[in-house]
Amino acid sequence: MSAPHTDVEQVEATNAAFYEALEQGDFEEVASLWLTPADLGVDETYHDPADTGVVSCVHPGWPVLTGRGEVLRSYALIMANTDYIQFFLTDVHVSVTGDTALVTCTENILSGGPAPRAGEELGPLVGQLVVATNIYRRTPAGWKLWSHHASPVLAENGEDESTDDTDDTDTPDDTGFPA
Repeated sequence: MSAPHTDVEQVEATNAAFYEALEQGDFEEVASLWLTPADLGVDETYHDPADTGVVSCVHPGWPVLTGRGEVLRSYALIMANTDYIQFFLTDVHVSVTGDTALVTCTENILSGGPAPRAGEELGPLVGQLVVATNIYRRTPAGWKLWSHHASPVLAENGEDESTDDTDDTDTPDDTGFPA
């Protein structure tokens, strides 16, 4: 087993490679970073790959996707419908225990879809803030993604929710209890 700081560095590098492959639209690289039954030493001719080392993915607003085929299809769909995407990762935290690594981060995403009219290069750019948890598994070929879960961060609207219509029955009296 390698030194813990080296494990963390390797997981950080794999995590960065995952987001770089997404930015470049490199489906083959994205696919190579996801765990396969063979990575776990399972002979797929005798075992159903869906039962072994099942990968999972939750994209913001999507249901849980399970199985390598379903997860990779989702990335192919996203890449086919996104002309531009860039991830600025912040709040990255890596924790490694044995052969499992947990990465949490904030994905600051800038993306643009197909141009709405001919002659335009790109559709409008949209920013999104997403928190993500990526779970990696150590394999003989290096760290592989086992699960990705991303959830949108709801933006605060900045409005003060207090009103002037206070009910005196909710106001504490001198004892600190509501009257």
